[in-house]
Amino acid sequence: MNKSANKKGLTTIALVLLITGAIDSIRNLPTTALFGSSLIFFFITSAIVFLIPAALVSAELSSTENAERGGIYHWVHSAFGEKMGLLSIWLQWINTMVWFPTILSFIAGTATYFIDPQLAQNKLCLVTIILSTFWFLTIINLKGIHTSARFANVCSLIGMVIPMALIIFLAIVWLFLGKPLQIHFTAATLIPSFSSSENWISLTAIMTSFLGMELATVHIREVNQAQKTFPKALFLSVVWILFTMIMGSLAIALVLPKNQINLVSGVMQAFTNFFAAYHISWLIPILTGMILIGSLGSMTSWVISPARGLLQAAQSGYLPKFLTKQNKHGVASNLLITQATLVTVICLAFLLMPSVNGSYWLLTDLSTQLYVLMYVLMFAAAIALKYKLSSKAKAFTIPGGIVGMWVVCLLGLFGCIVTLIVGFIPPEGINVGSAAHYEIVFTSGIVAMILPVVFFYFYKKKFSGMGIPQKMTVVSATT
Repeated sequence: MNKSANKKGLTTIALVLLITGAIDSIRNLPTTALFGSSLIFFFITSAIVFLIPAALVSAELSSTENAERGGIYHWVHSAFGEKMGLLSIWLQWINTMVWFPTILSFIAGTATYFIDPQLAQNKLCLVTIILSTFWFLTIINLKGIHTSARFANVCSLIGMVIPMALIIFLAIVWLFLGKPLQIHFTAATLIPSFSSSENWISLTAIMTSFLGMELATVHIREVNQAQKTFPKALFLSVVWILFTMIMGSLAIALVLPKNQINLVSGVMQAFTNFFAAYHISWLIPILTGMILIGSLGSMTSWVISPARGLLQAAQSGYLPKFLTKQNKHGVASNLLITQATLVTVICLAFLLMPSVNGSYWLLTDLSTQLYVLMYVLMFAAAIALKYKLSSKAKAFTIPGGIVGMWVVCLLGLFGCIVTLIVGFIPPEGINVGSAAHYEIVFTSGIVAMILPVVFFYFYKKKFSGMGIPQKMTVVSATT
């Protein structure tokens, strides 16, 4: 019985693939490559004030003895109550609604290399490919989580690990051959001056590359020896993500001038330059296909996982009952279809901005702000649960006890606050219209994304009656 269960459970390697496949996306490289050699400083700083704290907190919260469920909803719910739990899972879910168009635009931009690279700048073309792809992935996910999970892991190997290793290898060869470099490594360029708002904006972009570390903990019931496996997998994932993101971003920055880096198709721009220099341009279609496979695999996982967390809130009575309906594969079909409809509306942001890069930055920035708000709740919940669950045994604890937890969470909160403030500053060098236009659209987007939570509170109060189930209320009245 136990052997059978172990065979079906996720191992450390499988969990690392799941975590890195969701976070370590090659699509993020063009954004961080814009910062040149200073990106090394930004990555290390961001790791200290966000990635490492998020990993340590997730490791401790998921390693609590007899923990039946994992994920942000249950952590915040346990610390601050059901309403705050709903807010946290809503922020995690709604941020993906904004994030979906950015990775889908990367898929669309990469796909255009099969036809005409110039189509990457055609907003109507991008929106058409984006919507077609997302609805296709929604249909795939309606077939069940087991099918989509296996597909996602295979795609990560083909379309993330191999291309990431290849672009780093090509850059190393570029250096050894003495090819011209677009960036230089000096004390002045490696350590930026924070008197410039542009350098603070860089932290927001880097932070985007690290979001999602806690997401895999929702699968705690499907992991072998979860309390030991999760901390180990999170540590390995942090090391891999840091190494590949720094080296991969530098690989693009080395060969592409800053003003020529396209946020949507920058990866293929870099590969095209490398292949042309090495006279192996025939590899472009093959690599394009591999990257598309990797992106689709990452998307498959993100389409269903956050929705699974939101389903728990829906089952608590905060959302209309029809959203809790599950098909024969155990998938909340109505919730996924609603999700796809919302993504369709959000994708129209591409038509509101004057450039593709501007649209891409707006959606990435908005997604980051929403997700960072969730992390504020997570770090606060971790401190509260450190006191509340102090008597429970854990397979992993942050060194230093309560003091260690405070230090780690304060570092994480500092990173979150900086990101929230900087997110309102329009980036230089990217056409987002006037500063007023950007801030109005950006602020309106944040308010519009969070406002539904208020209606969910009223919805439950109206239809569930102060937490008393409707059926019980009717029976009492009849009696």
